[in-house]
Amino acid sequence: MDITLPRHRRRNGTALLATAAGCLLAGGLALPLAAAAQVATQAPEPEALDELEVDLAPSSVEQGQTPMDESFGPSRQEWIRETRRKAFEDTKFDVQARTFYLDRDKYDNSEMEAWALGGSAGLKTGYFREIFAFGATGYTSQKLYGPDDKDGTGLLAPGQEGYTVLGEVYGEFLLNQDTRLTLGRRAFDTPYINKNDARMTPNTFQAAVVQGLYGDSKDGGEWRVGGGYFDKIKERTSEDFVSMAKDAGAPAGVERGVYTLGANYALGDLSVGAIGYYSDDIIGIFYTEARYAFALSDDWKLRTALQYSDQSSNGDQLLKGTRFDSNQWGAKAELVHGGALFTVAYTDAGGNANMQNPWSGYPGYTSVQVEDFNRDGESAWMARAGYDFKSVKGLGVYALYVDGSDPSSPTDYAREEADFNVQWKAAEGPLKGLMVRLRYAQVSQADPASDDLKDLRIMVFYDPPSL
Repeated sequence: MDITLPRHRRRNGTALLATAAGCLLAGGLALPLAAAAQVATQAPEPEALDELEVDLAPSSVEQGQTPMDESFGPSRQEWIRETRRKAFEDTKFDVQARTFYLDRDKYDNSEMEAWALGGSAGLKTGYFREIFAFGATGYTSQKLYGPDDKDGTGLLAPGQEGYTVLGEVYGEFLLNQDTRLTLGRRAFDTPYINKNDARMTPNTFQAAVVQGLYGDSKDGGEWRVGGGYFDKIKERTSEDFVSMAKDAGAPAGVERGVYTLGANYALGDLSVGAIGYYSDDIIGIFYTEARYAFALSDDWKLRTALQYSDQSSNGDQLLKGTRFDSNQWGAKAELVHGGALFTVAYTDAGGNANMQNPWSGYPGYTSVQVEDFNRDGESAWMARAGYDFKSVKGLGVYALYVDGSDPSSPTDYAREEADFNVQWKAAEGPLKGLMVRLRYAQVSQADPASDDLKDLRIMVFYDPPSL
């Protein structure tokens, strides 16, 4: 049996060995013995202490031999220690500081305004024993400015209150090299269940989810698959996790989760995928999207995309109390030339209800800074132009315009929105990790009794590059 001696016993063992050597080599070796005794009284270096082992059990194994029961690697205890050390070495920390100002003048001439400071801090360990990893993230948003009569920006909790929440606490298990299982509270990204991280903090979810990534998009195709059960959601400005059904708008006391299953296949510039969401007695959602790109010349590339969403009530129809069906399809084309991107898109919504997105941002191609253009009977055209400057690394601008039609409801009106965005992100130098962004939107509608909506956002995010 191999034993690693405690620190004090290692010293005593060394002294005993020196004394025994002195008795055997007395006389002519007295001077070397004194030197050896002096060395024996000095504390070994930590590295030497870790390596010093004494075999206390009798053994007939010759030096240079390895018994079968010691083959194929270290002992179980040594393996556990090594994988634990490796997991801590692979731990990644993620810290981001944010400040965000939003001012919106609404159609009825009322105003929302706030300025917040906060961000997030979290970590994810490496895999213990090559099986299990752990992650956690805390979020906070605190008021710098926010009049009580201008609530509703989504930067602060209701009442212009700051908040702090542990939004992620989860375990991740490797089922095999390409498949992982997540249990706990975590942010996820799919078309209708996602972080919607467009304010100070994101949505996170209490869920059990399996995700897999198989193949290679350049060689034989890549499959992304995922499925699971989402039980609760923490909305962006909330400290509490609530039922997915409650968050969707179901009556008090109704609690339902959401089952989801989807897959996406990509091969080169081709991508095709679909995903379904089912919440019993609440809502069913199906979404599919296809993308394809091809070169027009050495300098120009065309990217195309099609999407379709379908939503309907099911079971006891607890969400609205009545049956509803809605759908929207969309098409998009993008022309890429160097740092320039030109986009046109069209969407059309139908059925007998407006489209919904209770657990995410809306995935429609004409969903922009303020409006989603997804009301029942509403169609919309979008034109967008953007440019990333080569002369100023990290600087990009874009402008867009969306023209929507009259929806089916006689109390709603056609709307049009114009947006402008300028963003700079330091990719190198002492400011690396800093992002500054300005967004402005103006929305007008055909109702002669309403004013234009104006939305101004100023964001400064900082990700320390050393983490």
